[in-house]
Amino acid sequence: MDFQQLPKVELHLHLDCSLSYEIVSQIEPSITLEDYRSNFIAPEKCVDLRDYLKRAPSSYPLMQTEEHLRLVTLDLFEQLRKDNVLYAELRFAPLLHTEGGLSAREVVTIVEAATAEGVRNTGVEARLILCTLRFYSTEQSLETVHLVEDFLGTYVAAFDIAADKPGNVIDAHIPAFDYARENGIPYTAHVGESRGIENVWDTIHAFAPSRLGHGVCSIQDPALLDYLKKHHIHLEACPTSNVQTNCYNTYADHPIDRLYREGISIGVNTDARTISNITLTEEYEKLSHAFGWGKEEFLQCNLNALNAAFIPENTRDELIPRLKEGYL
Repeated sequence: MDFQQLPKVELHLHLDCSLSYEIVSQIEPSITLEDYRSNFIAPEKCVDLRDYLKRAPSSYPLMQTEEHLRLVTLDLFEQLRKDNVLYAELRFAPLLHTEGGLSAREVVTIVEAATAEGVRNTGVEARLILCTLRFYSTEQSLETVHLVEDFLGTYVAAFDIAADKPGNVIDAHIPAFDYARENGIPYTAHVGESRGIENVWDTIHAFAPSRLGHGVCSIQDPALLDYLKKHHIHLEACPTSNVQTNCYNTYADHPIDRLYREGISIGVNTDARTISNITLTEEYEKLSHAFGWGKEEFLQCNLNALNAAFIPENTRDELIPRLKEGYL
């Protein structure tokens, strides 16, 4: 099977963790390929999520000006085009890109315009998700969700919480998620990647998200699986990333196949194309090898993702036939 030719949907993709070497060396020619492999790409097996995330800051200095943000965004669109991605949601934290003098609002304006350009240039439909981070304050989370609100109706579509932090990772962000829920702002939440089912339950009760970024440790709790099915909560699964962060020992240990067989709405994602050194095509190849997945499973996962996507119904209605046509 030619996995590259299959149309794909990707909902969990970090813009600032998906810079190709070509764009990195264009922005900063002093960074060698060896530097890139050492500082931007994680080993196949990290100690844990925090170890994995140590590579993320390598990209931040390269994303502090209007031109660099534009180049990085367009570079990712080119990666998506080559991967035959039909629809993608790109997420990033605007407050990380203000060290060069840009305001967070200017950052969003720049990336949103670059997204529009990327859609025109490649034909890849896309939306943006703005992230707060677990180590941010309540005020920073509220600032981020207000940016989402202000840009709704453009390519900005939703709110998210990402990153890692020891201890309580919820309370400081409840006001932002309450604001999103009360004002009709779509949102997802990273959870269930490294902290266990208790944190998934806590996140569900505190934020009431319609999607979970990762969420795969839910397999440990039948009651939680029933809840996910009953409330139609979609899991944005990232198998290679989860193995790298040591959530699972090997790819074959990953619960994505079991979750799929349980009838959970689940999709396939790369998470961080650079840090994980992975494309969605390669992810499909791994799933086929480990679990025998074929067109039926990939089509269903992509339909799950489109049905959970933060897009207007008319856009969804346009994309679904195009997706199905590629699996005939």
